[in-house]
Amino acid sequence: MKPTPVKRILIVVAVLLALLLLMSSLAQAQAVQVTDDRGRVIKLAKPPERIVTLLPSLAETVCALGACQRLVGVDRYTNWPDGVKQLPQVGGGLDPNIEAVVALRPDVVLMATSSRAADRLQALGIPVVALEPKTHADVRRVLGKIGQLLGVHDAQQVWRGIDAGVAAAAQSLPPAARGLRVYFEVSPGPFGAGEGSFIGETLARLYARNILPATLGPFPKLNPEYVVRADPDLIMVGARSAQGLLARPGWDRLRALRDGRLCQFSAEESDVLIRPGPRMAEAARLMAACLQRHAPGGAR
Repeated sequence: MKPTPVKRILIVVAVLLALLLLMSSLAQAQAVQVTDDRGRVIKLAKPPERIVTLLPSLAETVCALGACQRLVGVDRYTNWPDGVKQLPQVGGGLDPNIEAVVALRPDVVLMATSSRAADRLQALGIPVVALEPKTHADVRRVLGKIGQLLGVHDAQQVWRGIDAGVAAAAQSLPPAARGLRVYFEVSPGPFGAGEGSFIGETLARLYARNILPATLGPFPKLNPEYVVRADPDLIMVGARSAQGLLARPGWDRLRALRDGRLCQFSAEESDVLIRPGPRMAEAARLMAACLQRHAPGGAR
């Protein structure tokens, strides 16, 4: 029996309502919301297609989550992976060129909480997500938040790879390479990496003993005499710090320098080591190789 006109109308209405509910559900599924490190809630109608990053580790995280093609601009220090070198640069992360950022028409800007640009960009109607990883837990959390923003289902897969890589680097170390007292210099100043920093946490997982306690902060500026008094077994420095170490007051007395227990990392290696992001497993391998090379009885 054929449906009556009234039934046909009801069927059509029911189908239309179902379609509307489906469309509404899809729209809600695409909407994204994230709370950044300032405690601000950022809502977007859909995952961003045009992203500007003002911190190298955040750009690297976006790429590690498979969304490198969404980057339309980066800060002047972002240089990995190679493809980002072709992107427009918008100045430094702390104080970028606002006009250059706006001209790129970003859906969102990812930056450090220490950047001075957030308020100005927000006043111009550009959503800002401020994230600043400083510890291993921060890196894991930031991965989750950027994954949430991008609509990536399992962003923590990247963290599991990092964690496994650091564990493998630690497992590779022979007993003689464990327990060395280490000074890691991040940049001239000198600024060191304390126990509470992501670098310090990696060193601890590699069984190294950091001469800079957590009470000094993650990256304290030091009096050079502090390192002299601590007299570490091994010194790790980046490319910018490698020159003039012996010219520092008292550093000619350091056993590590006298005996050649010094790892001088290249500019490219330094970038890997000082960025809290997807390449932390590679950083652990670099540190582990240094520790093994300068362990008692190791080949230097």
